[in-house]
Amino acid sequence: MSEYSRRRIVIAGGGTAGWMAAAALARTMGEAIELTLVESDAIGTVGVGESTIPPLVTYNRLLGISEAEFMRETQATFKLGIEFENWKQQGEKYFHSFGLTGRDHWSAGFQHFWMHGQAKGHDASFDEYCLELKAAYEGRFAHLPDNRMNYAYQLDSTLYGRYLRKLAEADGTNRIEGRIAQVELTPESGNITALVLDGGQRIEGDLFIDCTGFRALLIEGALHVGYDDWTHYLPCDGAIAVQTASVRPPIPYTRAIAHDAGWQWRIPLQHRQGNGIVYCSRYLNRDAALDRLLSSTEGQRLTEPNFIGFTTGARRKQWHRNCIAVGLSGGFLEPLESTSIHLIQRAILRLIRMLPMGEVSERDVAEFNDQQLTDMVQVRDFLILHYKATDRRDSPFWRQCAAMEIPDSLTQKIELFRETGRVFRRNEELFAENSWVQVMMGQGIKPRAYHPVATKLSDGELDQLLAGLRDSVAKTVASLPEHHTYVARYCGVADSAAA
Repeated sequence: MSEYSRRRIVIAGGGTAGWMAAAALARTMGEAIELTLVESDAIGTVGVGESTIPPLVTYNRLLGISEAEFMRETQATFKLGIEFENWKQQGEKYFHSFGLTGRDHWSAGFQHFWMHGQAKGHDASFDEYCLELKAAYEGRFAHLPDNRMNYAYQLDSTLYGRYLRKLAEADGTNRIEGRIAQVELTPESGNITALVLDGGQRIEGDLFIDCTGFRALLIEGALHVGYDDWTHYLPCDGAIAVQTASVRPPIPYTRAIAHDAGWQWRIPLQHRQGNGIVYCSRYLNRDAALDRLLSSTEGQRLTEPNFIGFTTGARRKQWHRNCIAVGLSGGFLEPLESTSIHLIQRAILRLIRMLPMGEVSERDVAEFNDQQLTDMVQVRDFLILHYKATDRRDSPFWRQCAAMEIPDSLTQKIELFRETGRVFRRNEELFAENSWVQVMMGQGIKPRAYHPVATKLSDGELDQLLAGLRDSVAKTVASLPEHHTYVARYCGVADSAAA
C-alpha cells in the first residue's frame, strides 16, 4: 500500500447511513484513509428505521460492538420476526419468523414433511415447529447455545446514529458541521472534486459517499444518474411516523397491520413505541391517514407526526464516477420487511471489499452496481408478494394489488411453490427458504404436491419426527425468561416493563 497516497473519503450526510458508513470504514481501514463526514444539524433525518433483520447482529460484531452496550445506548429490544395482520384477509394473521421451522432434509425443506404429515392426519399447524415464532408469541427470549435463537433488534435509529458517531470519531473520523451548497465537478472527468459549504469552505476528496437521503445531492443532483420508478409494483407513496410512551412490556416482534389503503407498523422499544402508517395517496389522503394513525396509537404522544413522501425505486447507478450512494440516496423500498438498514449495511460492506486505493476500476463499479441492483430487486419481489398474494377485494387499493402484473422472477417463485412446494434461491439471496414458505403460506398460497422423500418415513417414524420437533420447541420456549426481564438484566438497566 506504500505506493498509494492516503485516500481521502468524504461522506455527505449523517443519520443512520452516514454514521454506519463512517464507523465501518474508520474501524476497518484505520490510517489507510482520511475520513471526513459532512452534516448539518439544521437538516433532519428520516429517522424511522426502527426495525431490523438478523444481519445487523453480524454487522455489529464485525465492528467489535458490545451488544449489551449497543442495546442500552439505542434503547433496543430483541426481535424474533414480524406479525402480519389482515394481509391475506381481514381478521387473519400470520408470522414471518427469523428462525428455521422444523428440520430440513438436504433434498427438501421441512414443509414437505409437514405436508405429508397433514395428509396422514397430523393437525398441528406449521407454526408449532418454529422456536422463534413460539417464543415471540409467548413474549420470551434468551441467547441460546450454538446461536439457536435467530434474532434482530428493534431500536431507535437516531440513537443508533449517535452511538456510531462516537465510535467513528474515536477511530479518527473528522466531522464537519455545515450545509452543502454546491458540488464541484472536474470538467474533464466529470468526477466530484469537492463539496462547497454555505460558508464557502471546500471539502476535497478522492471518493465521495452520498448519504444525503431522498435529496441525493451528489448521485442525482450533481451526477444525474436517473431513477427507476417501481410504484407499479409497490403503490404506497406516503408514510407518517409518531412515537408514543409504552403502556405495556415490549414484545419481541414487530407488527405490520394492513388497512384498506396500505398498512401500519408498531415497534416496541425499551422506553417507547414506534408507530407509523404507510399508505397510497391515490386512495387515502394525508389528513385521513394521520387521523387513522393517531386514533390507533396507545400511550402519550412523545413526538409530532413526521410526514414522509416517497417514490419506491432505485437509482440506475449506485456507484457512478467517484460517488457511491448509500441508503435512501440510492433508492427506497418501504419498510415492510425491515430491510432499510440492511441495504445500507450491504452497500457499506460491499464498498469496503471493493474500496479503490488507486484509480477507480470500472469493473468494480459495474460489479457493485449489478450486485446492489440484484439485492434491491430480490427484496422488492419479496415485498410485492405480500400485496399480490391476497384474498382481499374489499377496497380499490387491494383490488389493484391483486390484479397488478408482477415481475417474471416473482411469478416463477410463486408458481413453483404452488405446484411443487419448492423454493429455490439464488446465491446470497437475503430471504431464506423458510421466509418464503412462511409468507407464501401465510398469504394463502398452498402447494399442490410435496417431495417424495417425505414418504420414505414410516407412519411411526413420521409421528416420532413431528412430535419430537414440537416437543423440543415447547420445552425450549418454556425454559426462556420473559423478554422484557431479560432485556433489562442483559442491558444492566431497570426493568423496562411499563407499570
